[in-house]
Amino acid sequence: MELSCKTEYALLALLELTGHYNDGEPLQIRQIAAQQNIPDRYLEQLLATLRRGGLVRSQRGAKGGYVLGREPWKITLLDIINCLEGLDSKASKSDAPPKTVESAVVGEVWQEVHDRAHDVLQGYTLQDLSEKRDARRQLDIMYYI
Repeated sequence: MELSCKTEYALLALLELTGHYNDGEPLQIRQIAAQQNIPDRYLEQLLATLRRGGLVRSQRGAKGGYVLGREPWKITLLDIINCLEGLDSKASKSDAPPKTVESAVVGEVWQEVHDRAHDVLQGYTLQDLSEKRDARRQLDIMYYI
C-alpha cells in the first residue's frame, strides 16, 4: 500500500491548518501552498473535496480562507482517506464465493491487511500527527544546539 500524492498533500494542508487551529484565523490557499510546497490549483481542488466532506470550512472575505471543520482530535486519518480515496468502499467484501482455494486465501489475507490498516488509520488523529511533528521539531532544535 502506498500513500497517494493527493492524500499526502491533503494531510500536509490539514496539518498546516491544525497548527493554526488555536489562532482561529483562516489560512488562505496561497499561505498553505507556500508553506507546504503544494501547487495552488491542486490544493484548491483538494480543499474543495475536504470541504464537501466536512473536514474543513471556508470563510469568504478579505480575511477569508480555510479552517478545520472540527477539532483536530476528532478528525482521524481514516476520515481523511475515506473523504479522498474511499478506502472502506474499495475493500468491501464480495458476496460471490471465491473461484478457487487460492483466491480465497489471497482474499482472506487482503481482508486482514485492510482491517489492520483501518484500525491504524482510525487510531491516529490530526492532533496526534501535530504532536509528532512538534516533537520532531524539538529534536531538530536540540540537535543544532
